[in-house]
Amino acid sequence: MAAIADLLAAGTTRSLEFFPPRSPEAERQFEDALADLATLGPSFASVTYGALGSTRGRTRDLVVRMNREHTFPTMAHLTCVGHTRADIAALLDDYAAAGVHNILALGGDPPADGSPPGGDFRYALELVELIRAHPGGFCVGVAAHPEVHPRSGDRTVDRRHLAAKLSRADFAVTQFFFTADLYERMLEELGALGCHRPVIPGVMPVVSLPGLRRMAAMNGTAIPPALDARLEAARDEDVPEIGAETALALSEDLLARGAPGLHLYTLNRSAALRRVWSGLDRVTASPPRA
Repeated sequence: MAAIADLLAAGTTRSLEFFPPRSPEAERQFEDALADLATLGPSFASVTYGALGSTRGRTRDLVVRMNREHTFPTMAHLTCVGHTRADIAALLDDYAAAGVHNILALGGDPPADGSPPGGDFRYALELVELIRAHPGGFCVGVAAHPEVHPRSGDRTVDRRHLAAKLSRADFAVTQFFFTADLYERMLEELGALGCHRPVIPGVMPVVSLPGLRRMAAMNGTAIPPALDARLEAARDEDVPEIGAETALALSEDLLARGAPGLHLYTLNRSAALRRVWSGLDRVTASPPRA
C-alpha cells in the first residue's frame, strides 16, 4: 500500500477516520458506513486506538482487514501511554508482516482517575523514534492541536514539542477545530521554528451536540458561540445537516488557504460525511471565477 507521505506529495488528499466498534449494533453501523464511504474513493483511511490500548486488537484487525480489502491504504493509530517498548515492537512487527505501512504515533490519554499510566514512554516523540528505528520502514504521522494540546500550559513550548515531533515524522493530522485562522496561525508558528512538514487539518461534521461538547472538552476545542447556539436551538434530526454545512464551509476555507488535504472524522456514520464530500466535489468541479 502507498505511503501517505507519497500521496501528499502527489496532490491534495481527502481521507476518512473510523473508530473500532464496541457492540454488535455499533459493528453494524461501522460496516454500513465503511461500505458506503469506501465507494467515494478516499486517499486513505485511519482507525483510532482506544485509551491505554483498550482497542488494540480491534484496531489491529480492522487496519489489516481494510488494507487487504480496499485499494486505499489504512493508517493505524498507535498510542504509547501505558505500553512497554516490547508491546509496541511486537505490534509493529505484526503490522509490518501484514503489509501495513502507515502509523499515526500518538501520546494517548492518561487514566481518567489520575493514576499513573505505567509503561516505558512519556512523550509521543519517543514513540516516533521507536517506529523510525523499526525495520518495517513505516511512514509516520503525528497529532497536532491548532488550539494547543489540552495538557500543555504554554503555547510556545507546545509548538516546540510539535516541531520536534514533526522533524522526525512525515506529516501531522490535527484534532478537529472550527476556525481556519487557528490552523493558519499554527502553521505560521511552526514555520517560524523552521518546520514545514505537511499538516492535514482534521474536520468533524457534527452529528450530536452532547457528543460534540464532550469531545470538545476532552480536546480543548473551542465551539464558536454562534454554532453552539444554533445547534442548541435545532431539532436533533437537524443537527447533522448543520454539522455538514459547517464542516463543508470550513473545508472550503482550509483548502483555499493551501491545506494539503482534509482528514474527515466519520464518527462511523456516512450520511453527513457524504454531504460534505459531495459539496467538496461540486466546489472542485466548478470552473475558476474570472
